[in-house]
Amino acid sequence: MSNDTSNDNGTVDGKGKGKGRNIIVFGAGGRVGRAALTEAVARGHRVTAVVRDPSKYRDLEGGSVTLVRGDVTDPASVAALAAGHDAAVNASVRLDVPSEKYFTTAAKALIAGLEEAGVRRLLTLGIATTLETEPGVRIMDAPEFPEQWRVFSQGHVAEFALLSAEAGPELDWLMVVPPQDLNAEAEVTGGYRTAVGTVIDGPGRIAHGDLARALLDEIEHPRHSRVQLAVSV
Repeated sequence: MSNDTSNDNGTVDGKGKGKGRNIIVFGAGGRVGRAALTEAVARGHRVTAVVRDPSKYRDLEGGSVTLVRGDVTDPASVAALAAGHDAAVNASVRLDVPSEKYFTTAAKALIAGLEEAGVRRLLTLGIATTLETEPGVRIMDAPEFPEQWRVFSQGHVAEFALLSAEAGPELDWLMVVPPQDLNAEAEVTGGYRTAVGTVIDGPGRIAHGDLARALLDEIEHPRHSRVQLAVSV
Protein backbone atom coordinates (compact mmCIF):
# COMPACT_ATOMS: atom_id res chain seq x y z
CA MET A 1 0.00 0.00 0.00
CA SER A 2 1.39 3.38 -0.91
CA ASN A 3 0.41 6.89 0.10
CA ASP A 4 -0.11 9.60 -2.50
CA THR A 5 1.60 12.10 -0.21
CA SER A 6 4.16 10.52 2.10
CA ASN A 7 4.96 13.69 4.02
CA ASP A 8 3.01 16.89 4.39
CA ASN A 9 4.12 19.29 7.07
CA GLY A 10 1.62 21.97 6.10
CA THR A 11 2.16 25.26 4.33
CA VAL A 12 1.31 27.78 7.02
CA ASP A 13 3.04 28.13 10.37
CA GLY A 14 -0.18 28.83 12.28
CA LYS A 15 1.19 32.13 13.60
CA GLY A 16 -1.00 34.55 11.73
CA LYS A 17 0.19 34.18 8.13
CA GLY A 18 -3.36 33.68 6.91
CA LYS A 19 -5.13 36.24 4.78
CA GLY A 20 -7.96 37.05 7.18
CA ARG A 21 -10.60 34.85 5.60
CA ASN A 22 -14.17 34.43 6.84
CA ILE A 23 -14.73 30.78 7.75
CA ILE A 24 -17.96 29.18 8.92
CA VAL A 25 -17.75 26.04 11.06
CA PHE A 26 -20.82 23.82 11.42
CA GLY A 27 -20.63 21.64 14.51
CA ALA A 28 -18.28 24.12 16.19
CA GLY A 29 -19.11 22.81 19.67
CA GLY A 30 -17.56 19.37 19.09
CA ARG A 31 -13.91 18.51 19.57
CA VAL A 32 -12.92 18.77 15.90
CA GLY A 33 -15.04 21.89 15.43
CA ARG A 34 -13.39 23.56 18.41
CA ALA A 35 -9.93 22.61 17.19
CA ALA A 36 -10.65 24.01 13.72
CA LEU A 37 -11.99 27.20 15.25
CA THR A 38 -8.91 27.60 17.46
CA GLU A 39 -6.53 27.02 14.55
CA ALA A 40 -8.43 29.45 12.34
CA VAL A 41 -8.34 32.20 14.95
CA ALA A 42 -4.61 31.61 15.54
CA ARG A 43 -4.05 32.22 11.84
CA GLY A 44 -5.91 35.51 11.87
CA HIS A 45 -9.20 34.39 10.37
CA ARG A 46 -12.72 35.35 11.41
CA VAL A 47 -14.97 32.44 12.35
CA THR A 48 -18.71 31.97 12.51
CA ALA A 49 -19.29 29.10 14.96
CA VAL A 50 -22.57 27.32 14.21
CA VAL A 51 -24.23 25.20 16.91
CA ARG A 52 -27.76 24.01 17.60
CA ASP A 53 -27.96 25.61 21.06
CA PRO A 54 -25.67 28.62 21.60
CA SER A 55 -26.51 28.75 25.32
CA LYS A 56 -24.37 25.61 25.79
CA TYR A 57 -21.31 27.03 24.07
CA ARG A 58 -20.88 30.59 25.31
CA ASP A 59 -17.18 29.88 25.87
CA LEU A 60 -16.69 29.87 22.09
CA GLU A 61 -17.75 33.45 21.40
CA GLY A 62 -15.69 36.59 21.55
CA GLY A 63 -12.88 38.22 19.64
CA SER A 64 -12.93 37.07 16.03
CA VAL A 65 -15.53 34.35 16.73
CA THR A 66 -19.25 34.89 16.26
CA LEU A 67 -21.45 32.24 17.86
CA VAL A 68 -24.77 31.57 16.11
CA ARG A 69 -27.66 29.13 16.12
CA GLY A 70 -28.01 27.15 12.92
CA ASP A 71 -29.05 23.90 11.28
CA VAL A 72 -26.67 22.28 8.81
CA THR A 73 -29.52 20.11 7.48
CA ASP A 74 -31.57 23.16 6.45
CA PRO A 75 -30.44 24.75 3.16
CA ALA A 76 -32.08 28.07 4.04
CA SER A 77 -30.20 28.19 7.35
CA VAL A 78 -26.92 27.29 5.63
CA ALA A 79 -27.42 29.95 2.96
CA ALA A 80 -28.32 32.70 5.43
CA LEU A 81 -25.42 31.99 7.79
CA ALA A 82 -22.78 31.29 5.12
CA ALA A 83 -23.29 34.47 3.10
CA GLY A 84 -20.09 36.49 3.01
CA HIS A 85 -17.83 33.59 3.95
CA ASP A 86 -14.88 32.24 2.00
CA ALA A 87 -14.99 28.63 3.19
CA ALA A 88 -17.06 26.22 5.25
CA VAL A 89 -16.11 23.34 7.54
CA ASN A 90 -18.66 20.67 8.44
CA ALA A 91 -17.65 18.91 11.64
CA SER A 92 -21.21 18.18 12.74
CA VAL A 93 -22.64 14.83 13.76
CA ARG A 94 -25.83 13.58 15.38
CA LEU A 95 -26.18 10.19 16.99
CA ASP A 96 -29.93 10.49 17.55
CA VAL A 97 -30.62 10.46 13.79
CA PRO A 98 -29.83 7.52 11.47
CA SER A 99 -26.36 8.06 10.06
CA GLU A 100 -27.20 7.85 6.37
CA LYS A 101 -30.19 10.16 6.76
CA TYR A 102 -28.23 12.77 8.72
CA PHE A 103 -25.11 12.96 6.58
CA THR A 104 -26.93 12.94 3.24
CA THR A 105 -29.45 15.54 4.41
CA ALA A 106 -26.60 17.75 5.61
CA ALA A 107 -24.71 17.27 2.34
CA LYS A 108 -27.75 18.28 0.29
CA ALA A 109 -28.30 21.34 2.46
CA LEU A 110 -24.65 22.35 2.20
CA ILE A 111 -24.61 21.98 -1.58
CA ALA A 112 -27.74 24.10 -2.00
CA GLY A 113 -27.03 26.59 0.78
CA LEU A 114 -23.37 27.24 -0.01
CA GLU A 115 -24.15 27.63 -3.71
CA GLU A 116 -26.80 30.21 -2.89
CA ALA A 117 -24.43 32.01 -0.51
CA GLY A 118 -21.57 31.99 -3.02
CA VAL A 119 -19.20 29.96 -0.82
CA ARG A 120 -16.87 27.98 -3.04
CA ARG A 121 -14.86 25.81 -0.63
CA LEU A 122 -16.27 23.08 1.67
CA LEU A 123 -14.35 20.72 3.91
CA THR A 124 -16.37 17.96 5.53
CA LEU A 125 -15.19 15.34 8.02
CA GLY A 126 -15.25 11.67 7.06
CA ILE A 127 -14.50 8.49 8.99
CA ALA A 128 -11.48 6.18 8.70
CA THR A 129 -13.52 3.00 8.35
CA THR A 130 -14.49 4.03 4.80
CA LEU A 131 -10.85 4.10 3.64
CA GLU A 132 -9.37 1.29 1.55
CA THR A 133 -6.79 -1.12 2.97
CA GLU A 134 -6.21 -2.45 -0.54
CA PRO A 135 -7.88 -1.65 -3.86
CA GLY A 136 -11.63 -2.10 -3.51
CA VAL A 137 -11.48 -3.24 0.13
CA ARG A 138 -12.43 -0.84 2.92
CA ILE A 139 -11.91 -1.25 6.67
CA MET A 140 -15.69 -1.50 7.08
CA ASP A 141 -15.84 -4.46 4.65
CA ALA A 142 -14.00 -6.84 6.97
CA PRO A 143 -16.26 -9.78 8.01
CA GLU A 144 -15.57 -9.17 11.70
CA PHE A 145 -16.36 -5.45 11.51
CA PRO A 146 -19.13 -4.58 14.02
CA GLU A 147 -22.47 -4.18 12.27
CA GLN A 148 -23.50 -1.07 14.22
CA TRP A 149 -20.34 0.71 13.09
CA ARG A 150 -20.82 -0.52 9.53
CA VAL A 151 -24.23 1.14 9.52
CA PHE A 152 -22.77 4.37 10.90
CA SER A 153 -19.90 4.28 8.39
CA GLN A 154 -22.38 3.86 5.55
CA GLY A 155 -23.64 7.35 6.32
CA HIS A 156 -20.30 8.81 5.26
CA VAL A 157 -20.19 6.53 2.21
CA ALA A 158 -23.57 7.88 1.15
CA GLU A 159 -22.47 11.44 1.92
CA PHE A 160 -19.40 11.09 -0.28
CA ALA A 161 -21.45 9.58 -3.11
CA LEU A 162 -23.99 12.39 -2.90
CA LEU A 163 -21.34 15.11 -2.93
CA SER A 164 -19.68 13.43 -5.92
CA ALA A 165 -22.94 13.20 -7.85
CA GLU A 166 -24.72 16.42 -6.96
CA ALA A 167 -22.18 19.14 -6.14
CA GLY A 168 -21.62 21.37 -9.14
CA PRO A 169 -18.29 22.76 -10.32
CA GLU A 170 -18.84 25.95 -8.33
CA LEU A 171 -18.35 24.05 -5.04
CA ASP A 172 -14.79 22.88 -4.44
CA TRP A 173 -15.38 20.23 -1.75
CA LEU A 174 -13.12 17.84 0.08
CA MET A 175 -13.77 15.07 2.61
CA VAL A 176 -10.98 15.04 5.20
CA VAL A 177 -10.65 11.68 6.95
CA PRO A 178 -8.74 11.28 10.22
CA PRO A 179 -7.42 7.85 11.32
CA GLN A 180 -9.36 5.67 13.72
CA ASP A 181 -7.34 6.99 16.66
CA LEU A 182 -8.43 10.63 16.70
CA ASN A 183 -7.08 11.53 20.10
CA ALA A 184 -7.82 14.71 22.00
CA GLU A 185 -4.99 13.91 24.42
CA ALA A 186 -2.35 13.14 21.79
CA GLU A 187 0.65 15.44 21.47
CA VAL A 188 0.32 17.98 18.68
CA THR A 189 3.26 17.45 16.32
CA GLY A 190 2.70 20.32 13.90
CA GLY A 191 2.86 17.96 10.94
CA TYR A 192 0.85 15.28 9.18
CA ARG A 193 0.84 12.91 6.19
CA THR A 194 -1.90 12.48 3.63
CA ALA A 195 -3.17 9.87 1.18
CA VAL A 196 -6.11 9.87 -1.20
CA GLY A 197 -8.70 7.26 -0.33
CA THR A 198 -6.43 4.81 1.46
CA VAL A 199 -5.31 4.03 4.99
CA ILE A 200 -1.93 5.59 5.79
CA ASP A 201 0.82 3.24 6.96
CA GLY A 202 2.04 3.95 10.48
CA PRO A 203 0.57 4.50 13.93
CA GLY A 204 -2.87 5.46 12.65
CA ARG A 205 -3.48 8.35 15.00
CA ILE A 206 -3.64 12.12 15.00
CA ALA A 207 -4.22 14.87 17.55
CA HIS A 208 -7.16 17.21 17.08
CA GLY A 209 -4.71 20.09 16.69
CA ASP A 210 -2.87 18.42 13.81
CA LEU A 211 -6.15 17.55 12.10
CA ALA A 212 -7.21 21.18 12.44
CA ARG A 213 -3.92 22.23 10.89
CA ALA A 214 -4.63 20.02 7.88
CA LEU A 215 -8.12 21.51 7.53
CA LEU A 216 -6.85 25.08 7.62
CA ASP A 217 -4.00 24.32 5.23
CA GLU A 218 -6.57 23.04 2.71
CA ILE A 219 -8.58 26.23 3.13
CA GLU A 220 -5.63 28.58 2.75
CA HIS A 221 -3.83 26.58 0.05
CA PRO A 222 -6.23 24.07 -1.55
CA ARG A 223 -4.36 21.05 -2.89
CA HIS A 224 -7.07 18.40 -3.06
CA SER A 225 -10.61 18.41 -4.36
CA ARG A 226 -13.54 15.97 -4.57
CA VAL A 227 -11.71 13.08 -2.90
CA GLN A 228 -11.37 11.42 0.48
CA LEU A 229 -8.15 12.82 1.91
CA ALA A 230 -6.80 10.61 4.69
CA VAL A 231 -4.75 12.52 7.27
CA SER A 232 -2.46 10.98 9.90
CA VAL A 233 0.82 11.63 11.70
